[in-house]
This record gives sequence, structure tokens and C-alpha cells, in this order.
Amino acid sequence: MSRLHRSSHGFTLIELLVVIAILAIISVMALVGLNKIVDNQAAAREQAERWQKIQLAMRLISQDLAQLQPRPTRDELGATYMPSILADPSAQFALEFSRGGWANPAGLPHGTVLRVAYNWEDDKLIRWHWAVMDRTLSTPPVRAEILDRVTKVEVRFLDTAGQWHLEWPPLAQRGPQGMISRPRAIEFAVELEDLGRVYRLVETSG
Repeated sequence: MSRLHRSSHGFTLIELLVVIAILAIISVMALVGLNKIVDNQAAAREQAERWQKIQLAMRLISQDLAQLQPRPTRDELGATYMPSILADPSAQFALEFSRGGWANPAGLPHGTVLRVAYNWEDDKLIRWHWAVMDRTLSTPPVRAEILDRVTKVEVRFLDTAGQWHLEWPPLAQRGPQGMISRPRAIEFAVELEDLGRVYRLVETSG
């Protein structure tokens, strides 16, 4: 007559330690992978938001430049007139111009043409506008920071003869005609510290 010998035994301490070590390694790997996924998602979201801001800024610039108006404006002291488009190294702003198409649904006391300016301050692209065309020293400007991390701003103008200029009016057009002259197109470019050069080429009504 044979007997069946049943023996039962559990895990040894060494086996338990090995299992715990394996589980710890798997947990660390899973945690690292999860953190990497979260970081990638955050970076992608930040990149998307950055591009959205850039697109909004360039769209605003394009809309402004597409509605240039040949309307000179008096300077703040009222002593002289400034051209409808002014880009000069000695000027207060990198680019200043008269823009039409300003809606006035509330019937406020202002016209449909306003004065707009763009400037580069520190690492920011700033847009200015005034509620009246012929401003004075007491006319408060509206200042808006539309883009940051800007390292350089470049504006150039294409005249009707196909020549590019860095200033407007060009030297050959200074005088009464230069007060209202408009280029054929304007290229507005910004150099961004994270994404390089971004530009818009806008055809004007000139």
C-alpha cells in the first residue's frame, strides 16, 4: 500500500526579495515613462499656445498693414506733419502709420482712421494706437504687448518700381508726395529666440 506524501512550502525570503526588487524596478520604469509622457504633453501644449500667440500677432499686423490710408498726421506739438507711413531710425517707433477700417458701432466721437505704431521694447513687440489721428501730448495712447521673446524686428518696403527700402518715405520721395505715398508691399519680420524668423509680406493698396 503506497502513501502519497504531500509537501507544501511557501516562498523563501530570497524569492520574496527578488519579487519585490522586480516590482520596484517595474514601478520606477512606469513612473519615469508616465512623467515623460506628461512632460511631452505639457511641452506640446506650450508649443501650441506659443504658435497661437504668434499667429494672432501676425494676423493683427497683417490686418493693420492691409488697411493703410494716405492720411498724414500732426506731431504731438502741432508744429509739423508726419507722413502717413513713417519708418526712420530717428523716429520714436520702428513703424508708425495711418490705418483705416476702424469700426465705430457705438458712434463714439472718433473717425474711422486711426494712428497705429509698432515698436520693439526689451524682448517684446508692442502695438500702440491713439483714439484720434492728430494727437497731442495729452492724448493717452493704448499700449498692448502682442508678442514676447522677440530678439529683433525688421520692416522693409517694396516700392512700385520693385525696389526694397528700409525707410519710408524713401529719400527720393521726401516732400509733399512722400507725405501720402504708400509702398506696393510691406514685409514685417520678427526674430524669435525660440523659433527663429517669422514674417508676413502684406500687399497694400498703394
